[in-house]
Amino acid sequence: MLTKWESEQRIIRLQTELRTREIDGALIIYPIDVYYFTGTRQNATLWVPAEGNPLLLVRKSYSRAVKESLIEDTRPFPSSKEFPALFPAAAKRVGLTFDVIPVQQYQYYGKLLPGREFVDISAVNRELRSVKSAWELERMRESGARLSEVFRQIPEFLRPGMRELDLAAEFECRLRKAGSEGYVRMRAFNQELFQGLAVSAATAAHPGFFDGAVTGRGLSAASPHGASAEAIAPGMPVLVDYTGIFQGYIVDMTRIFVIGALDPELRRAFDTTLAIQEQLVANLKPGAVCEELFLQSAEMAEGAGLARNYMGAPGENARFVGHGVGLELDELPILAQGFKAPLRAGQTIAIEPKFVFPGLGVVGIENTFAVTEEGGAKLTALPDGIVTL
Repeated sequence: MLTKWESEQRIIRLQTELRTREIDGALIIYPIDVYYFTGTRQNATLWVPAEGNPLLLVRKSYSRAVKESLIEDTRPFPSSKEFPALFPAAAKRVGLTFDVIPVQQYQYYGKLLPGREFVDISAVNRELRSVKSAWELERMRESGARLSEVFRQIPEFLRPGMRELDLAAEFECRLRKAGSEGYVRMRAFNQELFQGLAVSAATAAHPGFFDGAVTGRGLSAASPHGASAEAIAPGMPVLVDYTGIFQGYIVDMTRIFVIGALDPELRRAFDTTLAIQEQLVANLKPGAVCEELFLQSAEMAEGAGLARNYMGAPGENARFVGHGVGLELDELPILAQGFKAPLRAGQTIAIEPKFVFPGLGVVGIENTFAVTEEGGAKLTALPDGIVTL
């Protein structure tokens, strides 16, 4: 469970940012943001004034929220008539997370609080959440250890001729039994993911909506992501890319498996992904510029003669090589062109260089790291090499 001290420090940091921007307070309504600051994910709205004590207003379940919430002033959500009286008249500029708030909710609070100016605090919120405390890093190390343990079991059940779906189902069954919560929360509009994916050469290069190097065919046009019903053939790389979510915190990792011998060109490409990962991890230090790290990786792919296949099939390439993880899969920072922010100590990033070859398959690696003064600290402690069966 979230600690009182953690909650208080998060509120203090938010209040500091509000005062710096001359914002009188923030209304936090997005569920995982409410959880981040309060310790409860019940249906609630959090009011954080720039000065003073926060207030949590709960729609459902109030009885559970009272047990979980670390906000001293936790109340049932009031009626529309009572709501405005809870906010001081001096609170004129109110922060909202425009990146996730629906228009209907924006209009709803606009009617409840007439005369206020709503301002966007999306960037403030995401930047605050990107830097993990020692408590959060420990949760993520635990998530990494538990996910790694399930990955270690794959040679016990991966067999030639089994369907991608069978591999995914067995992995997911074991992952759930290990306690993974399954909620792969994503902030980006129109992105969704069911735990992860297990794909073979038959479907790995299929294009799709998901903003990543590998999409897979999925099971239908309504679910066009992840494992399909295709059989896994010998000699072809099998990519297993899954999240583990424990106590809300996500880690992300990928490993490659092959039944028999792997094509030498694919093995050379895999060795390139390890070299890219090594280069990036050595530079996951405070002050390193995200864009520059991505460009370094792209230059290494170019130098290996593999640029067309880097981070996706030719023409379908993803434009990043790393993404922040935490309570959501797509947190800041992003190692991508155009993202010029410097890294900060305590940020956690999934590094995932991959190469996609239509007709041959996919190879790559992914691990979750914490940014430290010495470089990336690995949170998914499992050997990186291809597992040959």
